[in-house]
Amino acid sequence: MTTLPTSRAPIIPAVLLALGITAGGFFVGAGFSRFRTADRTVSVKGVAEREAKADLAIWPLRLVVTDDDLGRANAALERNVQQVRVFLREQGLDSAGTEITVQEFSVQDARTLGGYASTARYIIRQTLVVRSPRVDLVQAASQRVPELVRNGVVLSSGQEYGGGGPTFVFTKLNALKPAMIAEATARAREGAEQFAKDAASQLSGIRSASQGVFEILPRDQAMGITEESQVVKRVRVVTTVVYGLDR
Repeated sequence: MTTLPTSRAPIIPAVLLALGITAGGFFVGAGFSRFRTADRTVSVKGVAEREAKADLAIWPLRLVVTDDDLGRANAALERNVQQVRVFLREQGLDSAGTEITVQEFSVQDARTLGGYASTARYIIRQTLVVRSPRVDLVQAASQRVPELVRNGVVLSSGQEYGGGGPTFVFTKLNALKPAMIAEATARAREGAEQFAKDAASQLSGIRSASQGVFEILPRDQAMGITEESQVVKRVRVVTTVVYGLDR
């Protein structure tokens, strides 16, 4: 009796191959699913704000005198400088002689500028700069400048220090940064937790975070009001945090 050849041997490798393909497809699918799950994130922003008082005032007082005689013009300028110094001392400033510096002395001959026919020949300018940590005194003194004008002191505006009034500077930003960053980050997490709750999910940790630029803004934000002109300012920072979601 002749024995027919069996086909079982080739069947076994074929079955194993089929199982391998099936298992491979399963793991690929499972891996893709984990990747998509791991990619579920929520990006939130947290804001922190503080009011901060300026700790430095810079106040340029620009003096100008004119005369056809250079000697008289220079003498008038010296008198005006002394009047300004007396005025500032009366306001409680420069008592130790360390809060005023003299800058920008210049003399112009109007004859060389082509305008001598309609103006005094010589124009002398000098700037006294008050630099003081006593910002309240500087602010109060700046509001009494008309007294100088009534006494014959001529003041002019310029561009180097702004519009002519005091500039109030906050120099202690670094002392605020740690607490403000912590507050902004905490507020970002509050927003992320609320989002996760609404989405029936859970936070799985921070994926990335970035700190925005610290801004120093005017406390009173209105047309024409600048940060430099206000003693009290508003410091603001925004942080962006990306959280992962578990499900």
